[in-house]
Amino acid sequence: MATFDDVLVQIGGFGQYQKVVFFLIYLSSMTFSHLYFGFVFLAVTPDHWCRSPGVTELRDKCNWSLEQEKNYTLPMGQSGSSSYRQCEKYDIDWNSSSGSCQNPLLFIQNGSQDLPLTTCQDGWVFENGSFPSIVTEFELVCADAWKVDLTQACLNVGFLFGTIIMGYAADTFGRKLCFLFATFVTTVSGLLLAFSPNYTWFVIFRTVQGLFSRGGWLCGYVLMTELVASGYRRTAGILHQVSFSFGIMLLPAIAYFVPAWRNLQLAITIPNFLFLTYYWLVPESPRWMLSQKKDGEAMKVLQQVARRNGHTLSMKAEAITVEKNDEKVNSPSIVQLVRTPQMRKHTLILMVNWFTSALVYQGLVMRLGTLGGNIYLDFFISGAVEIPASVIIILVIERIGRRLPFAAGGLVSGGSCLIVVFIPESLTWLKTAVACLGRLGITVVLEMVCFVNTELYPTFLRNFAVAACGVLCDIGGVVSPFIVYRLAAIWIEMPLVVFGVTGLFAGVLVLLLPETKGVPLPDTIEDAENIRRWKTSALKTHYQQIVQHSTETHNMKDTDAVKVVLSS
Repeated sequence: MATFDDVLVQIGGFGQYQKVVFFLIYLSSMTFSHLYFGFVFLAVTPDHWCRSPGVTELRDKCNWSLEQEKNYTLPMGQSGSSSYRQCEKYDIDWNSSSGSCQNPLLFIQNGSQDLPLTTCQDGWVFENGSFPSIVTEFELVCADAWKVDLTQACLNVGFLFGTIIMGYAADTFGRKLCFLFATFVTTVSGLLLAFSPNYTWFVIFRTVQGLFSRGGWLCGYVLMTELVASGYRRTAGILHQVSFSFGIMLLPAIAYFVPAWRNLQLAITIPNFLFLTYYWLVPESPRWMLSQKKDGEAMKVLQQVARRNGHTLSMKAEAITVEKNDEKVNSPSIVQLVRTPQMRKHTLILMVNWFTSALVYQGLVMRLGTLGGNIYLDFFISGAVEIPASVIIILVIERIGRRLPFAAGGLVSGGSCLIVVFIPESLTWLKTAVACLGRLGITVVLEMVCFVNTELYPTFLRNFAVAACGVLCDIGGVVSPFIVYRLAAIWIEMPLVVFGVTGLFAGVLVLLLPETKGVPLPDTIEDAENIRRWKTSALKTHYQQIVQHSTETHNMKDTDAVKVVLSS
C-alpha cells in the first residue's frame, strides 16, 4: 500500500500544476491582507475640534486664518495633548458676543480662563484637506472614539468563531467549496459595508467579514498544502505568508490613489469576485476526497495533476492509504493539554506567544495610523520588512533549529519597541528603522509559533492543540486595537511600552521550550513528555556513530599499513 505522499511524489511533488494553483491561492492571500489591515486607512482620524455656531461667520467677518480662528475661539489643550482641546469648547454664544476681531474674548474680565467649557454638542470640524473616513463621517471621536477600537475588535471576534466554524465545514463539505462560499460571503458583505448608512451597519458587516474571511483564507492554505509532497509544505506555508506581506505593501498604493473610505472599500473588495472563477481553475483536495471515499473524483484530479506535470499515475485508489481519524480511544480535550508537567508548560508558553504575536503584530501596524507621519510610506515599509523575516526562517530553521530564532524574534521585537520609546522625535529615521526591526522580529514569532506548536504534541492531539492555543491569537487581536488607540490617547508611546514588555516576556519563555530540530514528531503523550530527552539521546547516538565510524576508519588504515609492510 502506498501513502498519499508517495502518490504526490509520483505525479510531481511540486510540479508545474501545483505552482499555478499556488499562485492563484497566493493572490487571495494578498487581498486578505487588505481586509485585515485596510482599517488603518478606512479609519484615519484627522485633526479635529468642536464646531461652534457663529464662529464661521466671525472668521469671514474678521478675515481670520485657520490658526487665528483656533487661537481666538478654542480653549488650550492639556499638557502632552493637542495644542487645542478637541472634545471641549467655550460655552458661549458667538453670534451674540461683543468682542473685537483682535480679541473676541475681551469682554470676559479675566480672559478665557474663567469661561465655562462644554462638550461638542454641535459636532466637530475636521481639518481641511482630510478625506472622508468612518471617523469623520460617523464622528467617532472623543466620547465615541472607543467605537473605532470596537470595529476592529469585532473583526477579530469574527475570526475567532469563523475559523472554528469554517474548519468543521471544510472537513465536512470540502476545502474548495468552503473557500468559494467564504469568498462570496466576504465579498458581498464588503460591498454592503461600503454603503453602510450608519456605524451600526458598518460593525455588522465588518463582523460578517470576520466570520468568513479568515476561515476561507485557511481553507485555501489547507487545500494548497494538501496538493504538494510533505517536503515542500513548510516552504509553501512560508510563501503563503510572503504573499500576505506583498498585499500589505500594495495596500498603501491603493489607498493613496483612492483615499475616500467608501471608494477604497470598493477598490479592495470588487477584485475578490475574480476568485469565484477558481471553481473552474482550482481542484478540490484529492486527499480530502479519498478520506470521504470519493475515490473516482480523487483519481480524476490526481490524473489531471500527473498529466499537467508530465508524469503518469499507475496506482489505483484501492492501493492508496489516507490518514483516517476513526480512532476514538484518544479523543482530544483541553484537559490533556495541561495534565502532564511538560505539556502543561509547553501549552502555557505557546498560548502566551500566540497572544503576544497577534497583539504586537497587529498593534504595530495599526499604530501607524496614530503617528501623523507619512502613513503610506510607513505602511509600505512595514510590509516590506516582513519579507526578510520569511527568508530568515527558511534559512535557519533546519540549520540552527527552532527555539533560538523563535526566542530571538520575541526578544528583538520587545527590545525594539522599548528602544523606540526613548529615541527623540527629531531622529525620525532612527525611530522608523528600529520600529521596522521590531516588525521583523514579531513576524518571525508569528510564523515560528505555528511550526513549533505542531512539533510539541502527540499525533492525536496535534491539530486540536494548534486550534486551542491559536484561540489566544484571536484574543490578542481583539485586545490590540484598544491598547493602540486608547493608550495612545494618553501618551503616544505607551502602546510600545506594553508591546515591548510582552514581547520580551514571551521571548524569554520560549527559551524554556525544548529544541525540536531533528526530533521525530511525538505519537503519544509519553513521547511528548520526553522530547528533551529524545534530543539528548539522539545527539549522543549521533556522536557515538561518528566516533565508531572514525575508529573503524582508523583501524582500516592501520590494517592497510601492515599489509603494505608485509608485502614489501
